Amino acid sequence: MNNYHFIINARFLTQNITGVQRFAIEISKQLKNILGDKVQFVSAKNIIHTELAKELDVKVVGNLTGHLWEQIDLPYFLSKNGKPLLLNLANTAPIFYKNKVVTVYDLAFYHHPEWFSKKFALSYNLLIPKILKNSKHILTDSEFIKQEMMEVYKLSESKIDVVYGAHSDIFENKLSQREHFALAVGSIDPRKNLKNIIDIFANHTEYSLMIVGQQNKVFSSLSVDDLSEDIKFTGYVSDEELVELYNRASLFIYPSFYEGFGIPPLEAQSCGCPVIASNVASLPEVCGDSVVYCNPYSVEDIAEKIKMVLEDEALQNELRVKGFENIKRFSWEESAKKIVDVIERLR
Repeated sequence: MNNYHFIINARFLTQNITGVQRFAIEISKQLKNILGDKVQFVSAKNIIHTELAKELDVKVVGNLTGHLWEQIDLPYFLSKNGKPLLLNLANTAPIFYKNKVVTVYDLAFYHHPEWFSKKFALSYNLLIPKILKNSKHILTDSEFIKQEMMEVYKLSESKIDVVYGAHSDIFENKLSQREHFALAVGSIDPRKNLKNIIDIFANHTEYSLMIVGQQNKVFSSLSVDDLSEDIKFTGYVSDEELVELYNRASLFIYPSFYEGFGIPPLEAQSCGCPVIASNVASLPEVCGDSVVYCNPYSVEDIAEKIKMVLEDEALQNELRVKGFENIKRFSWEESAKKIVDVIERLR
C-alpha cells in the first residue's frame, strides 16, 4: 500500500448517477490519468458501473455493502494496509478513520431536512459533522458552500479547499435546429423547484416543457396523467440522449432553490442552449453574467424571464456566446490537479 499516493473510496460506483456521482466519476477518471498506478480505487462488491470500474482498475474489498461497507469493511481494509490517506468523493466516509479527505457538496440536509426522507436527513445530520471533524482536510464545490461550512460547523478556512465541477466532453454544440420546447434537468426533488415551472408551462401554448429526471414520491401530489400534454417527463436518459435534448431545446431552465454547484447549466451552455438560472446559493458564482437570472420564489418572475428569453432571438444568441465563454472557466483536469496538490500537501 505504501507505493500508492492515496486510496479512493469508490463506493460511488455502486450508486445511480446524480450530480455527486458525476463529480466523483469525472474527477476519478482524471486522477487515474494523472497518477496511474499511484492511486488505488476500492469498492464494495455491488458495483453497477462495471465499465468504469474496469477503467479505474477498482479493487473489491469486504463482503458488506452500502454504509456498513463504508463504516466496517473499508476502514478494516485500510488498517490492515498501513492506514494510507483515503480520498472520499461522495459526501460520506468512514467516521472514525482519521487519515482521510472528504468531499461534501452542500448542506441541504442541514438547511432543509424537509426536502429529504426523515431517515436520510437524520443520518446525514448525525454523520456529516463527525466526518468533517475527523477528516484531515475537506473539499467542496463552491466558495458559497465553503463559507456555509465555516459558519455552520465552525471550521477554519485553511481546512477547506474549493474544487469546481465542470461539464463532460460528451456535451457539445451540434448546431442542431432548435425546437419549441424548454428543458429542465435534475433529480426530481423539492429543491429543483419544478412545480413552479410546471405551473407556468401548463398555461403556455407555443412552447412545451420537457423534464429529465427520475420521478419519486416528491410528485405524489401531482398526477402526471392530468398534466397538460405540453409537459413531458422523460425519466432517466443516457448522456447521449441528454446531449441531443440540450441541442434541440430553445431554453434550459434551472430554477433551483439551492445548489452547491450545479453542473447542468454548464452542460446546457456547452451545447449552445441559452440558460435561465436561479439568483441564489452558488449559481451566480458558477454562471457569472452568462445567464438570465430569476427569483426561484416568484412564479411571476420566472414566467417573465422565460417569456423574455423565448421572444428575443438576439438575447438567445448573446446567451449562447456568453455560455461558451463561461464553460472555459471550468475543467475536470484542472480540478483533479488541484486535488493532487491538496493530497501532496497532506502527505
